[in-house]
Parts: sequence; C-alpha cells; structure tokens
Amino acid sequence: MSGTIRAGIGGWTFDPWNESFYPADLPKKRQLEYAASKLTTIEVNGTFYRSQKPETYAKWASEVPEGFVFSLKAPRFAVNRKILAEGGESIERFVNSGIAELGDHLGPILWQFAATKQFDPADFAGFLALLPKSAGGIPLRHVVEPRHESFVVPEFAALCRKAGVAIVCADSDDHPQIADVTADFVYLRLQRGDESVESCYHPDVLDEWAQRLETFAAGGEPGDLRKADPEVSAEKTPRDVFTYFIRSGKPRAPHGAIALMQRLGPQAG
Repeated sequence: MSGTIRAGIGGWTFDPWNESFYPADLPKKRQLEYAASKLTTIEVNGTFYRSQKPETYAKWASEVPEGFVFSLKAPRFAVNRKILAEGGESIERFVNSGIAELGDHLGPILWQFAATKQFDPADFAGFLALLPKSAGGIPLRHVVEPRHESFVVPEFAALCRKAGVAIVCADSDDHPQIADVTADFVYLRLQRGDESVESCYHPDVLDEWAQRLETFAAGGEPGDLRKADPEVSAEKTPRDVFTYFIRSGKPRAPHGAIALMQRLGPQAG
C-alpha cells in the first residue's frame, strides 16, 4: 500500500514559461488548463498577496482534471505578524473566502512564516489552535513552513504532531530542512533547481528524490534528511505526498515536476 504522490510548480503564470513550457499558440486564458494536463498539483502563491473571490476558485476547479489538486498559500496578513496567535481574524476571513469552491481539488493550505520569525512555543501552540478543521464541509489539511533555524527543535515537531499539521520539508540553500512526518501527508518544496539543466534538477538528484518520495508514500522516512526530532519515528502508514519545484531554476520547474513523476511508480497521481 502507498499514498498518492503529486508533483507540480508554484503558480501557472510566469513569462519564461511562455517560451519553455507552453505551446506558442496557446491562449493565456488556457494556461491553467494546459499546466494541469501535464502536472498533478500547483501551489497557488497569489492567495498570499490578495483575497480571491468564490467564483475565482470555482473557475479554477472547472479548468483542471479529476485528481488534480491546488495547494493554497495562506495570506500574509495571517502569518507576517509579531504574535501569530493574534491572527485569528485573518485566518477565519481566508478560510471563509470561498476556498471550499475548489471541492475535491482543494489540497493543503501552506502557512509560510517570515525568515526572521523565531520559534516561540506558546505563541506557536496558540497559532495551531486557530487553524480550522474544515471549510464548507471540506476537511482541511494544514502545513507550516518555518524558515528560521530556531524551529529545528523537538518541541516544534511535537506541537505539529499533536495538531496533525505537516511541516514543509525544504531542499534549500537558505532555509532549514525539517523532514519530520507530523501529519497524514508530506509536503516538500524543492528549491535548488538550475535553469541550465533541462529537468531543473540533475537527473541523478531527481532519482534520489524519487526514492525519498516513494519511501514517504509507503509510510517510511528517508534516512538522509534532517529532522527536528530524530528520536521520534512516524507511524508507518501510507500517506499522500505533495512536491513542488520552487524558486531556483524556475524556468525549468515544470520539466522538473514532469521528470520526477516519470520516475515514480503507479502511486504517482
């Protein structure tokens, strides 16, 4: 038994992709439809900067195939604050903004903290308590992305595990890697791409990541990734995996996601 593995990119509008990914005669209004035909998930960055209307979410859902999933980056007003536990109003406003219109296409919600935000156990616990379990009758999956070294401690992983909230596993030169499995899914952001490489990541490195994703999906934990609490092992149970090629090498990100999916077995979504 194994969970479903999905691989994708951040957004679907990026000028270099007009040359490197999208067909020359493709209308821009059909770019999401095309991207969703080649990939299995997209991380939406626009929701971080501005609110979307319910009809916008419904339109996105209508343009993607069955099984395709959007992850949504939660708004900056909820996470870019001195005291996270005071963001309840912003969190509620976002969750009730129409995201349920995505239906089965609604994937994890990503709560990304500022790179300067340091770990405060009491404040972070208060923040986790604010995250709603559902929206419009749809169960919600939450994932947090701390980007400060102070979060790499067992107490942080324990809080996430208790709340059933996932932690981003980052492959990054700038932010810490935290590969602890604390939820029933795994969320990875691969940020070491190279646009001079056709597949964004070198083929041998993609082979390594494919093996790690298969391990996660089967319920295991790769032994070569850094954890905040190495002493605790996750329950061995199948889990879904979401992987995004982000930032470095972005012009080749779609090709990286496609190449990674080609390396995976039948569990690839």
